[in-house]
Amino acid sequence: MFATVVLCLPAGMFVWSRGWGFFLVCGLMELLALRYLGRPNSAVLTARRPLIAPGTKRWDKVLLSLLLLVVLTLFVLAAIETQRFQGSTMPWGLSACGYLLVVVGFGLSTWARRVNAFAAPSVRMQPERGQTVIATGPYATIRHPIYAASLGLLFGTSLALGSYWALVPASIASGILILRTHWEDQTLQAELEGYREYTHRVSSKLIPHVW
Repeated sequence: MFATVVLCLPAGMFVWSRGWGFFLVCGLMELLALRYLGRPNSAVLTARRPLIAPGTKRWDKVLLSLLLLVVLTLFVLAAIETQRFQGSTMPWGLSACGYLLVVVGFGLSTWARRVNAFAAPSVRMQPERGQTVIATGPYATIRHPIYAASLGLLFGTSLALGSYWALVPASIASGILILRTHWEDQTLQAELEGYREYTHRVSSKLIPHVW
């Protein structure tokens, strides 16, 4: 509901085909994800409820704050560009590619959360839950599939909303995510038993055989 207000108020109206289409797709994907995750891995849903839980690394609190601000800017810019300035000039075919990225991003993120009961929105160690290295599912190919999915979601959202301007904050947010990936990987190598050995088996962080 908050996201709806953020999108619609800058647009100056509640009639926005691309915006409402985006909401419908994301709402459906989220319902499917919750249904998919709810039975086999309810622990994931519980662990992800607080955005910044006790034990979150100090540097991640800063990065999360910056990331939320940039993502909010993405939505505001998309609404302003596509409604205040005579609508979007982006072809619907390009927006369709954005929806494809959103669906794939949701799917990859949900798959990763299903196999990883320790997935959490902030970077923190979870010894109280017996945290171990996860090397199945997408983690058998890349070490940070949720971040990889987030990159697709960022750019997919900009395109789905029909906004070229929104690609700027999407790029900035992607840079923050890449930095966060690097620092989280260093943290896990230093503090999670067995993770360094895991990095020898799975060398790619975000993109298979690239980085």
